[in-house]
Amino acid sequence: MQFRKDPKSGNELSVLGFGCMRFPRTLGIIDFKKTEDLILEAVKNGINYFDTAYLYAGSEETLGAILHKHKLRDKVYIATKLPHGKCRSYEDFDRLFSQQLEHLQTDYIDYYLIHNLSDMAIWEKLKDMGIESWINEKKAAGKIRQLGYSFHGMQKEFIGLLDAYDWDFCQIQYNYINVHHQAGMEGLKNAAARGLPVIVMEPLLGGRLASGLPKKALHVFKNMNKERSPAAWAFRWLWNQPEITLVLSGMNGMSQLQENIADANGSRSGMFSKEENALFDAVVDVFNESCRVPCTGCNYCMPCPQKVNIPGCFAAYNMSYSVGMFHGIIQYATSTAAFSQRSYSPVLCVKCGKCEKLCPQHISIMNSLEDVKKRMEPFWFRLIRSGMTRSRAKK
Repeated sequence: MQFRKDPKSGNELSVLGFGCMRFPRTLGIIDFKKTEDLILEAVKNGINYFDTAYLYAGSEETLGAILHKHKLRDKVYIATKLPHGKCRSYEDFDRLFSQQLEHLQTDYIDYYLIHNLSDMAIWEKLKDMGIESWINEKKAAGKIRQLGYSFHGMQKEFIGLLDAYDWDFCQIQYNYINVHHQAGMEGLKNAAARGLPVIVMEPLLGGRLASGLPKKALHVFKNMNKERSPAAWAFRWLWNQPEITLVLSGMNGMSQLQENIADANGSRSGMFSKEENALFDAVVDVFNESCRVPCTGCNYCMPCPQKVNIPGCFAAYNMSYSVGMFHGIIQYATSTAAFSQRSYSPVLCVKCGKCEKLCPQHISIMNSLEDVKKRMEPFWFRLIRSGMTRSRAKK
């Protein structure tokens, strides 16, 4: 197994981390024996970072039980997350954290994250509840060793959050399709430049980069290396980047685990040739062939006077065609902060035309935003958003 140093703590972390959200299940219940076999095989092969969360039903309890049963707690780093949506007061921080320690059968957490901290408004709300004092108390007592946040939001919010607190690490969604989505490559490099270890989640875009690629994209990969799988290419693209500390994978089968371990063992930063680097441009071009809006994400159209996230809207819209509506809607919801207090939806567009004057691709942005709105905001989507808005107004 390859390891990379966490520059904040000095910990040596395996480049492949075990994401515990997708433990194998039978009829919705985690299969303890299958999960136990996977975890033992992972530790045996050098994986030492396990990422779970309070909101992953049964995951903390299962991981804790297996580590305790086999006396592995001191051989691994546990990462879990505070569900801030369940916090209404300072006391809730302690209540939830105590439950997590009990679930995991431990008296400390190595890497503790604020789960899905997507914008500054959430952080300010947590600060008002006293979270900074609570963090300081837990770190002083050795209950929390490293404090970070996982992120699903807009890039500018990610950068703002980096400045808002002296974090020990961060966790972002990142893959070769999402270079300009959420934190993106710019966010990755910004965090790494500050000396933060960066944990990557969703390296396969929910499995789409392993089993859901367009046929033409598969041919591009096979022409370069017939033996290497699409998943291996996706992981290697990440490990090639020195700014990435480790990559999480939600492995729920032994063959999947063993393949990922083999790929991790043979990976180094800077390992790609010029031809291999160019390969991903070709694969992304295949995705772009199915794009309905030829937006390159250059951001010349930004900032929009009405705060519409124009590149984010188009990226999600295109993804709904190239990868699938499910992933497109998820990306759209995060790119536009659709369910937050301040949305960046195309609904806000007043057709001032400023963006079209600046677009180097000469895109008919105003008309295209209308197409985005029709496809990406179906009736049920607007209904959910309206319900959440009313709920917030009552509080």
